[in-house]
Amino acid sequence: MSRSAHPAGPRHADVMSEGHYSAPPTDLNALDPNVWSRTVTRDAEGVAQVGGLDVLKLAEEFGTPAYFLDEADFRARCRAWRDAFGEDADVFYAGKAFLSRAVVRWLYEEGLNLDVCSAGELATALDAGMPAERIALHGNNKSTAEIERAIREGVGRIVLDSFQEIVRVAHIADRLGKRQRVQIRVTVGVEAHTHEFIATAHEDQKFGIGLADGQAAEAVRRVLKLDGLELVGIHSHIGSQIFDMAGFEVSAHRVVQLLTEVRDEHGIELPEIDLGGGLGIAYTSDDDPSEPHEIAKALGDIVTRECRLAGLSVPRLSVEPGRAIVGPTAFTLYEVGTVKHLEGLRTYVSVDGGMSDNIRTALYDADYSVALVSRTSDAEPMLSRVVGKHCESGDIVVKDAFLPADLAPGDLLAVPATGAYCRSMASNYNHALRPPVVAVDSGEARVIVRRETEEDLLRLDVG
Repeated sequence: MSRSAHPAGPRHADVMSEGHYSAPPTDLNALDPNVWSRTVTRDAEGVAQVGGLDVLKLAEEFGTPAYFLDEADFRARCRAWRDAFGEDADVFYAGKAFLSRAVVRWLYEEGLNLDVCSAGELATALDAGMPAERIALHGNNKSTAEIERAIREGVGRIVLDSFQEIVRVAHIADRLGKRQRVQIRVTVGVEAHTHEFIATAHEDQKFGIGLADGQAAEAVRRVLKLDGLELVGIHSHIGSQIFDMAGFEVSAHRVVQLLTEVRDEHGIELPEIDLGGGLGIAYTSDDDPSEPHEIAKALGDIVTRECRLAGLSVPRLSVEPGRAIVGPTAFTLYEVGTVKHLEGLRTYVSVDGGMSDNIRTALYDADYSVALVSRTSDAEPMLSRVVGKHCESGDIVVKDAFLPADLAPGDLLAVPATGAYCRSMASNYNHALRPPVVAVDSGEARVIVRRETEEDLLRLDVG
């Protein structure tokens, strides 16, 4: 982790000249503000800082790998979403992106609601003090225990995902003497331009109740007949990491069509419409996400226009950003171990983490950026692949990136935009210990999720 330069490694001009990869950046020391959280800078010696603390000191105190979360940036993004949608809409943070008790408290203080999809997420939310009425419970296969706890605690809504779940929730509500507010999740047949595994609104997948075949309309009929359920709206979610608003326009049009059918058949206008989340963030400099106020205006205009054309009152709109809030607020800090040059191909840079702390590259073929953050370098760029230490060829953190040719063991690399779906999907593969999450703000750092220990790992092994 020395601030001094290291001996230069080979360039890969032959690979770059073939045109398979974009040209190397003109300045390897630059940090794109669209990819990094708002307080990340470099000091005079090129050491990256976040929240006023440099990464050398953070690595020394908290070790690597570790996630560093910019609390000021997180809170600012919460406020931006809340202000963009205003008092006539609801913003539910999607807890699956990353959830901890500290995050729940920040959400509560910044005026956001919370979307959970498991007993563990619900327990975290309640333990941290989020009022139950500001919580929504999702999931395609909620257990009886999860549903019962949600109803007992008084969650604001349960999103129904199947005909069996309609009966299950109604039965539990009746037994508890409650009337539960619910929405029906529908699949609207929109093919989001995203990875197959995170596109969630086409018909051939596990979520929701089909719209095109009349199943959603039948679900409405069944819910309205049950005394234990209060149908408050329709829910739709078309996928994740989406930049094109066209899919939301089609989704809103089809959901409003269903609201119109409900009015015409049952004589009621449902008061809520939830268009889900899935808004993309910048993982690399090629990504160009919209700002919250642009998204709010676009979605509001779409819903208002569709409702007016149908002669409906405009329902209360809900959205569920998760990645769009927490994703850009954190980076993962690694220490370089082995640097292996493959002549005519690329350089493999091995770090002390990998697919156990970021599975998205292996799972979704996701793209990330990476930077040398423990010093600056004037060395030539070399085409690199940042890989982990696990016993898998697919253990890749960053597929292809240009790093300084003098990179050497002990240097610190940081991968930005890892706040969402990295710690929450982390594993103990190869019995790796999951990294800590450290919140940094105004020159202070504190652990909000501690690093796992060998004792944690062995405690679960009761054999």
